[in-house]
Amino acid sequence: MLILTAAEVRQALPMKAAIEAMKAAFAALSDLRAEVPLRGRLPVTPYEGVSILMPAFVQEDERSALAVKIVSVFPRNAQQGLAIIQAIVLALEAETGRPLAILEGNQLTAIRTGAASGAATDLLARGDSQVAAIFGAGVQGRTQLEAVCVVRTIQRAWVIDPNRQKAEAFVAEMKGKGSIPADLRAAEDPQTALAEADIICTATTATTPVFADADLKPGAHINAVGSYMPEMQEIPTETVLRARIVVDSRSAALEETGDLIRPIESGLMTPDRIHAELGEIVLGRKPGREDNDQITLFKSVGVAVQDAMAARLAIENAQNQNLGQQVAW
Repeated sequence: MLILTAAEVRQALPMKAAIEAMKAAFAALSDLRAEVPLRGRLPVTPYEGVSILMPAFVQEDERSALAVKIVSVFPRNAQQGLAIIQAIVLALEAETGRPLAILEGNQLTAIRTGAASGAATDLLARGDSQVAAIFGAGVQGRTQLEAVCVVRTIQRAWVIDPNRQKAEAFVAEMKGKGSIPADLRAAEDPQTALAEADIICTATTATTPVFADADLKPGAHINAVGSYMPEMQEIPTETVLRARIVVDSRSAALEETGDLIRPIESGLMTPDRIHAELGEIVLGRKPGREDNDQITLFKSVGVAVQDAMAARLAIENAQNQNLGQQVAW
């Protein structure tokens, strides 16, 4: 059994390779080569927590993937100086069910979520995109920016967060790192960033939209990853109604994200406004962007096929780089 820490997962999952793995994951999902049961939610009521089980099997001719992720959300952890979200991924051998590896799940989730937006940006954003805007100065915002800068030559990037100190810390840590430009700035307000932004990523816990539709440039592409429950919303309804909407999973998005559920329940749109799953575009079954002035929106709630494929890639790279600890099982 291989055990990979957060730092080892990071080393074993370079963003460029993770983006290609996410394309393969979404293609398998849309091609019906994946089994993804509904997430299981286990309330831990005495401690005000919940543990969520996310299993997935991805079938491929040469290298199938099988994994289960457990994500626990315990708000009381903050009082003990612990992270509110705890996550672990158990990877199994697809042919036998034999346990292969345990991977730290928070880092894997951050990378695979960023990589999904990288894949969507590669397929949907204008090729001449040069400016990015990131809403949310947390861990997810960092991998969102990294992924965007892998697939487009970004000259300037903005970070927007209600906590100015967090935004400035983001800038200090990330500017000039890898493919991220040295010209990384904390925006005073969303309008300043959106006046220039060709690519926007929202990775927040907002329950109301984080920007105004009127502030978007023509041709902007949006990756929205923060609204993963019906009561959460990051994207203005006006934007949703005029954008070309692409999702990671139709069924999951229609069940989980307020960005789509709210306009549907208000009678402003129907589910058939969703243009495609990202996997359908990867497979060439649906077109991506068709107009340079078109607003494109990738709405991701996260699906377990991402974890399975990211874990498979991390294990392969870890073995090649002699990373992690092997324990008898």
